[in-house]
Amino acid sequence: MPQHDPSNWWMPFTDHRQFQHKPRIFTAAKGSFLTTDDHRQVLDITAGLWCMNLGHGRQEVADAVSQQLMQLDFAPGFQFANPQAMRYAKRICQHTPDEINKVFYTNDGSSAVDTALKMAYAWHQAKGQGTRQRFVSRMGGYHGINIGGTSMQGLANNRKGFPVLDCVDFLPHLLDIEHNAFTKGLPDHGADKADALNDIIAFRGAENIAAVIIEPIIGAGGMVPPPKGYLQKIRQICDEHGIVLIFDEVVTGFGRTGAAFAANEFGVTPDIMTSAKGITGGFVPLGAVFVKDHIYQTIVDNAPDNGPEFFHGTTYAGHPVSCAAANACLDIYEREKLFEQSGSALIQHWQDTLHSLREALPQLVDIRNYGLLGGITFAQQPRFPGNAGGAVHNTCFDRGLLCRGIGNHMVMSPPLTITTQEIDVFAATFIDAVRKTLN
Repeated sequence: MPQHDPSNWWMPFTDHRQFQHKPRIFTAAKGSFLTTDDHRQVLDITAGLWCMNLGHGRQEVADAVSQQLMQLDFAPGFQFANPQAMRYAKRICQHTPDEINKVFYTNDGSSAVDTALKMAYAWHQAKGQGTRQRFVSRMGGYHGINIGGTSMQGLANNRKGFPVLDCVDFLPHLLDIEHNAFTKGLPDHGADKADALNDIIAFRGAENIAAVIIEPIIGAGGMVPPPKGYLQKIRQICDEHGIVLIFDEVVTGFGRTGAAFAANEFGVTPDIMTSAKGITGGFVPLGAVFVKDHIYQTIVDNAPDNGPEFFHGTTYAGHPVSCAAANACLDIYEREKLFEQSGSALIQHWQDTLHSLREALPQLVDIRNYGLLGGITFAQQPRFPGNAGGAVHNTCFDRGLLCRGIGNHMVMSPPLTITTQEIDVFAATFIDAVRKTLN
């Protein structure tokens, strides 16, 4: 039997016919680099899958996990609590926006999204507004892989072939290359796209809409920052019509925008926030839903006596080992001031380097950035129709760079701990890979 045989693993989001022909296997990682099974070093410019915010190989997180495994490896979260989960909930609420002081643990981002949708529905039920059963999402949005999240997907391939709820309307995509190409930070044009929410409300009736769910910055849909004033308009419209606003911060949370959460960075507070990925730095699975006090209190106060107020949860919610990892990660976030990087020299270098690619690569029709996020769009390539990003992704990997190609886009989300020298290596390698692939 070969040392590394992937034939029994049905891998997620993977072209197995291609993969079996040319397996790509990682065996180790440290800092900003992954090591392949043939001992090559690969610069991880995607922080794994948007999650390794602290870089790879943090000893103190490994120590915290190991110690917790030997002290309390598991405790049920139904009707029981554990110190690590309680401590983390208390600590992280020091970093969430005001009024958000309740934490509901989940296994991952997908389960956090479905939990948030149920919470919005339950809140309206508790207020006697049971007709509010519809949701509004946005084209280009990614919200996980459970039935609820799949129904909220604004990405066609993630919906095709699966059962979805029919109670969802969609706001228009925010990508507008014609008006906003090569914008640094938030684009000037497009806040009026929020007006589509008023049109949906006029058609469906506010009394039938439970919640709006959007990513503050579109992630897997191409890394698209919101136009200036857009999120504020969405918040205002939701307030005017009693609609719950959910920010899916699975990607944007935990320092990715420069602040703890995009809600903090943009000064717009949702009613509910979903999170995962960076909550444990990607070291172990964990998700969480952060909830405004009044949402929690209304559900609790109006529930029948002698039973759970919210009939929902998972076996591993608030897992003591995962929460130990989260506490150790929060120690690092706080000590290294990774929630205070807005306007930092590192973020400025990332922006400058990313936009320098425009001059070097005429194949690009757009570059987008915010915080330590980046997105690139290629012109249509006859050799790779609709998939220039995927083609460049493969060449990048062969040259020691892990980027993520999505159609004609490429998205980047480096570790928050990346160095300026590593950013320079990314740029040089990326230029070489694009020229090799598309020229």
